[in-house]
Amino acid sequence: MNVKFENVSKVQGLLTVSMDKADYQENVDKALKDARKKVQMPGFRPGMVPMSLVQKMYGKSIKADEINKLLQEKVFGYIKDNKIDMLGEPLPNEEKEAGMSLDDDNQIFYFDIALAPKFDAQIGKDDAITYYEIKVTPEMVDGQVKAYTQQNGHYEQVDAYQDKDVVKGQLVELNADGTAKEGGIVVEGATLMPEYIKAAAQKKLFAKAKKGDVIKFNPSKAYEGNAIEISSLLNKKKEEVEGLTADFSLTIQDITRFVESELNQEVFDRVFGKDVVKDEAGFRAKVEESLAQSFVPDSDYKFLLDVRAYLMEKVGKQEYAEDLLKRIMKANKPDAQDDEATFQRSLEELTWHLIQEKLVEKYSIKVEDADIKAMAREATRAQFAQYGMMNIPDELLDNYSKEMLKKRETVDGLVNRAIESKLTAALKKDVKLKSKKVTVDEFNKLFEPAAEAAPKAKKTTKK
Repeated sequence: MNVKFENVSKVQGLLTVSMDKADYQENVDKALKDARKKVQMPGFRPGMVPMSLVQKMYGKSIKADEINKLLQEKVFGYIKDNKIDMLGEPLPNEEKEAGMSLDDDNQIFYFDIALAPKFDAQIGKDDAITYYEIKVTPEMVDGQVKAYTQQNGHYEQVDAYQDKDVVKGQLVELNADGTAKEGGIVVEGATLMPEYIKAAAQKKLFAKAKKGDVIKFNPSKAYEGNAIEISSLLNKKKEEVEGLTADFSLTIQDITRFVESELNQEVFDRVFGKDVVKDEAGFRAKVEESLAQSFVPDSDYKFLLDVRAYLMEKVGKQEYAEDLLKRIMKANKPDAQDDEATFQRSLEELTWHLIQEKLVEKYSIKVEDADIKAMAREATRAQFAQYGMMNIPDELLDNYSKEMLKKRETVDGLVNRAIESKLTAALKKDVKLKSKKVTVDEFNKLFEPAAEAAPKAKKTTKK
């Protein structure tokens, strides 16, 4: 067997595999013998069907299978051994293989191979990249502290109404003269929050209300005829309350108020762990530190985007075997539409992928099982943090992260995140960082189309 590779161009190669009968016949004969043991045919005992019949029935397909197995082994073995920087997969050159027959003893196969462009992706201390740090303002700290006191608050029964209280009582539909309507709507345990009543005059009825008071209340006016809100209050179908304009008497039975927790040691311990902080000043400092840390992934994300833009400009537009890559994409996704704009964007993504590979090699980045597990724990911790739950037991984190790692697609995503995390850390140490503090609004504007452009880079000379 002879395997030969030649460059058709800088970005495309042709792999030729010449195969003699002696290369595959032994495997074919063995496969035929194995097939004979399994063939069942009337008039013959199992395993005793004449080889000539087995050959006639299965010879061509077995020959094709064995040739294909050998071909796959040799093609990919050659590519690996000779370190051919291939994009995608080898595709048969149907033009050169035209007229060939499986009946021939000697077989020649031709494969088109897309080659990765050769370029440098150098970056280091001479390259300056801005790193945007998001400022933590006193208002942010105040808001987070308030969120913690609310999360640790409680409900209590009160005698007099205040804004945001919940009122519960009996609703009774009234006649025009203010008497209870016979057969009218009666709702036991009706619950409402006067704070959300839209009509000011109806909301005002609750201003000085007390437990035991009876209020003359009009749901239609209160909610400006919104049938959905009225039906929810009266426990009726929407169709049943459409056109309802009657007054109701509301006998207040309970008034419930949400009371925020005091900022005390119990809150300190629940948020950051027992005795981690001892006073309000220490708590606020810890909150500020946590907020700053929560912004780091956003800053790192922006930094990596800017590194990408910087290096994409530095290496310049790369040449690819575009026609061959289109064939490869079509082979992988036959139903994909031929969209030139989409294809060109995919080439940009491919260029960045190749740049990333070079950076990963440069910084000797490897992802171990421990890295994936750690990333799963951090992802789980971030999910809990969204709900203000900071002090999560290790056992709970481990259980949640183990569930995440059961899904293959989740693991793949965590691997990519681990690579990007390590790459970002290496780049931050390697390049010249220009730290710039910005507000949240300023940071968000950086992602708008007219945002500050990425730093300009000198073109890298191709190899």
